[in-house]
Amino acid sequence: MNSHAMERSDLELVLAIRDQGSLAGAAATLDVVPSVVTKRLGALEARLGQRLFDRTTRRLSVTAEGEAVCLHARTLLEGFATLESELGERQNALIGTVRLAATFGFGRRWLGPALADFQAQHPGLQVELLLTEQLPDLGAEGYDGAVWLWAVQQHRAADWTTRRIARNQRVLAASPDYLARRGTPATVEALATHDCLIARENGDAAQSRQFALWTLRHARDGSTARVRVQGPLTSNSGEMVRDWCLAGHGVMLRSLWDIAPQLASGELVRVLPQYGMPDADIHWVAPWRPKTPRRVRLLVDHLVEQFRSEPWKPLKPSGR
Repeated sequence: MNSHAMERSDLELVLAIRDQGSLAGAAATLDVVPSVVTKRLGALEARLGQRLFDRTTRRLSVTAEGEAVCLHARTLLEGFATLESELGERQNALIGTVRLAATFGFGRRWLGPALADFQAQHPGLQVELLLTEQLPDLGAEGYDGAVWLWAVQQHRAADWTTRRIARNQRVLAASPDYLARRGTPATVEALATHDCLIARENGDAAQSRQFALWTLRHARDGSTARVRVQGPLTSNSGEMVRDWCLAGHGVMLRSLWDIAPQLASGELVRVLPQYGMPDADIHWVAPWRPKTPRRVRLLVDHLVEQFRSEPWKPLKPSGR
């Protein structure tokens, strides 16, 4: 190692002494006690074998060698500052990969465009999206997180962080054709006598065959009503249920984000529009980690911003 090597802190020390005109002034600038400045300057001069300042009890003056050091020190320190700010800008430009999972329907219709938009704003970023109906083991499989239609069950909550990305609810809908044929239910209880189209989870035998329990909440007063519904058609595919509903086969309970276009066009009509099932908010679910990478944090912020207005709402809600 070169015994004459100077460090950045040495350059800052020499400049502070020169600019302040005294060791005490330099100590105040550098936020250290004066004895530290005296000791560091002595050690530096010993290493260089040169005196940089002549010190008398009354005044301090710069030697020719000290002037040479100061001349270069300013340029070198400005170079450090420039380099650091450039590295800072590079850090601000998001790079790396974000891997996330989402359910098929929401992923394709709403998340996909939002992700493409985010990536276009950060060209150095790679986005990998897996569409799936089964939430993967995110941590074990190397995912940053998932956009999912429910929060993770509480008993596992310690291993996860969740954040609501957007409000959403499941609403009752049917085709005008079905309602013309069978009449429009006027009460929640009346649903029991209608053909209800039931979407069930894979292998959910308990409520498979032909019935399900729907718990509906009134938008204005928050009261809940439960009804056991049944019908001849059930499927584990939400898309299948939606197709049956569009074809006039019954009443379904479906996420607002999923049927907003059909409600807007009149292909589907809300049934008991004052009721909904507010269990289908959209969440960011991620394995817990001490520090979330900035690229992931900014992506989640972007999604929250994109969906804040619940763009799938056909009209202003009549009540929450």
